[in-house]
Amino acid sequence: MKRTKQQLVLNKGREKFIFRYENGQEDKLLDALIEQAKDNRTDFDWFDAAVLSFKLTQSLIGQANELLHENVDTQIPTN
Repeated sequence: MKRTKQQLVLNKGREKFIFRYENGQEDKLLDALIEQAKDNRTDFDWFDAAVLSFKLTQSLIGQANELLHENVDTQIPTN
């Protein structure tokens, strides 16, 4: 199964935060967001982690909807 690469980007002031991940590795992305929010060396904070987590959730919902529509379109009638 081919893994699709995804990314979430946050522009904040002069900083740009890019988080790249593969489908199925969303848990690791969430861990990375938490670690980045804990790191005081950047301006990435808990609000930023929440925003990107929300964007990730929206993306996953969109992917799930696409899969559901694909399955509905490919079902063979049993009549």
